[in-house]
Amino acid sequence: MSQDTQLNAVIDAMTAPGQQFETQQTAINGVAYTVFKNAPPALATLFGYALQHKDLDFIVYRDERYTFGETYARAQAFAAALQQDHGVAKGDRVIIAMRNYPEFVFSYMAIAMIGAVAVPVNAWWQAEELGYAAADSGAKVAICDGPRATRMAEIPAQDRAKLLAVRVSDIDAPGPAEILKESVFTSERTPQPVDIQPEDDLSILYTSGSTGAPKGAVSTQRGTITGLMGYACHGLAIRQLDGVALESVQPAVLLTVPLFHVTGLIPVCLISFFIGRKLVMMHKWDAGDALALMEQEKVTYFVGVPTMSLELMQHPERDNYDLSVLEDIAAGGAARPADHVARLKQTFPQARPGLGYGLTETNALGCINTRASYIAKPGSTGVVSRPAVELKIADEEGVALQTGEIGEVCLKSAANVRDYWNRPDETAAAFTEDGWFKTGDLGRLDEDGYLFIVDRKKDIIIRGGENISCLEVEDALFNHPKVAEACVFGLPDERLGEMVAAVIMPVDGADLSAEDMQAYVAEHLARFKVPQHIWIATKSLPRLATGKFDKRRLKATYADILQAS
Repeated sequence: MSQDTQLNAVIDAMTAPGQQFETQQTAINGVAYTVFKNAPPALATLFGYALQHKDLDFIVYRDERYTFGETYARAQAFAAALQQDHGVAKGDRVIIAMRNYPEFVFSYMAIAMIGAVAVPVNAWWQAEELGYAAADSGAKVAICDGPRATRMAEIPAQDRAKLLAVRVSDIDAPGPAEILKESVFTSERTPQPVDIQPEDDLSILYTSGSTGAPKGAVSTQRGTITGLMGYACHGLAIRQLDGVALESVQPAVLLTVPLFHVTGLIPVCLISFFIGRKLVMMHKWDAGDALALMEQEKVTYFVGVPTMSLELMQHPERDNYDLSVLEDIAAGGAARPADHVARLKQTFPQARPGLGYGLTETNALGCINTRASYIAKPGSTGVVSRPAVELKIADEEGVALQTGEIGEVCLKSAANVRDYWNRPDETAAAFTEDGWFKTGDLGRLDEDGYLFIVDRKKDIIIRGGENISCLEVEDALFNHPKVAEACVFGLPDERLGEMVAAVIMPVDGADLSAEDMQAYVAEHLARFKVPQHIWIATKSLPRLATGKFDKRRLKATYADILQAS
């Protein structure tokens, strides 16, 4: 029996009538979806599950430790303060602008507990971008750490939400912000009850697209909870299939990605309430620090952008750390070079390498590739996440294509967000009336139902009528043993419309030339796919907060360089 057949049998048993993950069909806005019958009606109910393991560690940040019970109590106290001291009511938008701190979790929980709408924003944004989010969302309050409060204070008073600040150091100058005292989180106050329904708004997450102003993806209570339960169902099925006893060790995850990103928030942080998992926070990524924390806190689950797992593999002191309890080493947010997958299994033989495919608009739920299937098909993002998601590859008219044909990846799920905040045209373009979300990714399905992403629909390079996949060229570059990072993009070409361009960063100490790399790619790909221009970078390429390369910035930079040459 194949791995997929075995896993499907376990999931079928877990979702059968009378089971914890029993499913049923429910109409939402006139469209039928598969939902979890026993799903809590609101995220605040899910937080109550924390009390079932109230004495276990939940948040670890440097020398600070908070149990599930302490975290719940702090969130309740802060929820009461938001409600009673700052006038936050059901439906009000509240911005969270901070790095990965315990207060991020307390704040998000508190907002959800009173039926308000959490608006986590990119902590790397500057004042103008934060001002855009505040104005676009109509936020009533913004909860910021010191540096973000300082930036928020630059926004004109009439456009600025009420500022509440935490983690304020002596060098921070939050201006008009109210600095929250420890007592705000430790009082014994509790919030007034609020009637929260499954279709009520829960959050607005701004997409980190590389072009245009960010769009606010609005998730309902049901949408986020469906995403969480979908991940929990699949994860528990994998553990059951592998014979891992749930009580053998407390699950622990190293939080390496930002909480304002859907990956950090949904399948890393919030799912921990289901499974009693410890959240080990990193303020800033460092492979050596990560290895030390993984040993110290007995981390069972690692997830980050592919570069992070590569740095763990390559770290000179890796073998000095005991990572024997590590069960999973996953990636998301970007494609992992195929040759890294086998290396991961060799380097961490006791851990399952994995890859997830999901978007902000799907609450991170989509496809999953793990265990032997990932080893066998390292270029695939996996099979659709059962039982909550449907997938099709569609043509321009939305008609499903046949196996092997390339088209737009479309996902249908109750986990999908409701719409884009105040963007009816963009909503209509991305969400169909019969429930499908058009991801903007081009892909194909193989004969086993595994999804292979070809490229972003808008990132295809059209050179003289030939469509060129950026991802395909990047994979060719990454296969060179001396290439650490590579990003491919199109630049204007007067004769052919677009030309293929690339920028690469060599591994430490490696000597590479553009000519050598062009010759190397020409050995593996058709000549029209060989980059006409390759630049050799001397430092790591710029990235978005998601860990993806900042292609917009790179294209602009090298277009200027090309024009000036």
